[in-house]
Amino acid sequence: MKAYERLIRYARIHTTSDENSDTTPSTERQFNLARTLEDEMKAMGFEAVSVDEHAYVYGAVPASEGCGDWPCIGLIAHLDTAPDFSGEGVKPQLVPDYDGGELPIGNRILSPQQFPDLKKLAGHTLITTDGNTLLGADDKAGVAEILTACEEIMAEKLPHGRIAVCFAPDEEIGHGAALLDLGKFGADFAYTVDGGDPEEINWETFNAAGAEVDCRGVNVHPGEAKGIMRNASLVAMEFASMLPADERPEKTEDREGFFHLTQMQGDVEKAQLRYIIRDHDAGRFEARKHLMTESVRALNEKYGGGTVSLQLHDQYRNMAEILAGHMDIVRRAENAIRKAGLQPHCVPVRGGTDGAQLSFRGLPCPNLGTGGAAFHGPYEHISVQNMDLCVRILKYLVTQEPGAVRQ
Repeated sequence: MKAYERLIRYARIHTTSDENSDTTPSTERQFNLARTLEDEMKAMGFEAVSVDEHAYVYGAVPASEGCGDWPCIGLIAHLDTAPDFSGEGVKPQLVPDYDGGELPIGNRILSPQQFPDLKKLAGHTLITTDGNTLLGADDKAGVAEILTACEEIMAEKLPHGRIAVCFAPDEEIGHGAALLDLGKFGADFAYTVDGGDPEEINWETFNAAGAEVDCRGVNVHPGEAKGIMRNASLVAMEFASMLPADERPEKTEDREGFFHLTQMQGDVEKAQLRYIIRDHDAGRFEARKHLMTESVRALNEKYGGGTVSLQLHDQYRNMAEILAGHMDIVRRAENAIRKAGLQPHCVPVRGGTDGAQLSFRGLPCPNLGTGGAAFHGPYEHISVQNMDLCVRILKYLVTQEPGAVRQ
C-alpha cells in the first residue's frame, strides 16, 4: 500500500485532541486510530504490538539476519490532530497533475501567493481538504510514511537493525511524549516524523513558557470616578504596550523569538492576559521573562501593590542542548536525505516537538519532514510524490550500516 493511500484512510478517522482535558488521551476517539494501527501492524508482521491504556501504540520490526548488533532506531509520529480547526468529517481531495496555480477547495482558494511551496509542487498529485476541515497530514502523514517504509523494508528484505515504532496521542496539546514508555520502546535513539519539507531536519526548538497576567481594578460610578477608579482593562492594555511591538509572531521568523498574546478578557474590575513566550536562545528567553516581571513591578509601583500579578511557567526547552552532543544521528539523517537525491537542510523549529521532551528524557530525537504544509487549518496540503520521498528517506535512514554515518 502506498503512503498516500494510508493517509487518506487515516485522515477520515476523527482524532482531534482536547487541550481542556486532564486525561491521556485527551479524547477517547484517538483510540479509534490506535486500534486500527494495532491491527495493521500485526497483519504486517510487527512484533510486540500493543496499545496501552493511554492510546500509545507500540511495535517493532525485528532486526534482519546478521544485523542484531545494529542500533535500534525509533520512529515516532502522533495520532491526534490540532484543536485549532475542525478535524471531524475530513474529506481528502486528490488533485492529479497540479498546475502550480490557484486551486479552489470548496469556498476557499489555495494560492501560491499565500503558500509559496505550491510552486514547487507543479506536476505533483496533491492531497488537500475540501475547505471545511483540516487534513490531518500533521501527523497522519508521518504515521503513513513510517508504516509504508517498514512494509517495504520487510518486503524487500533490506538489512536493518531492530526498528522500534510508537504512535503517540496528544502531541498537539504538548502531552505526546509525557507517558511514552522508553523501556518498552527500546530504541537507542529515535526520530519523530512530524515536519514539513522532505529535506528538512529539525534539531533545535524554541525555549517556551506561558504567562498569566491578572489585573485588578477599582470600579465606581463613572460620574464620581475621579481619583478613585482604576480600570483593570486599561492597565492590561498598558502592560501589553510595555512589550516590544515588533516581537510578535506575525513580525518574526527563523530564530527570532516573540511574545504572543493568545487570550484577553476584562472589564473595569478585573482583566486577564494570557501569553506564550518563545526564543531559541536561552539568554534571550530569560530576558523575555525578566521584562515581563519588571513590567509588572513598574505597574504596581504606579498603581499600587497587587494591581498586577504575573505567573510564569516553563513549558519546554530547546532540544539543541541535548542534540548538540549527538550530531551523529543528525548526520545519519543528512546521509539518508542525500541518498534520496535531496540536499539536507537543518531548520530550527518555531515551536516544539515530542522529540524535545524525549531528548531531555534521555532519548535523543531529531525531527524529520513529512512533505506536508499549511498545517492546522483548511489550507493544509501534501503531495503524493513528497510522501514517497519521505518513505525513501526513512528506508535509507534505518538501513545504513553502523559506521557509515558521514561526519
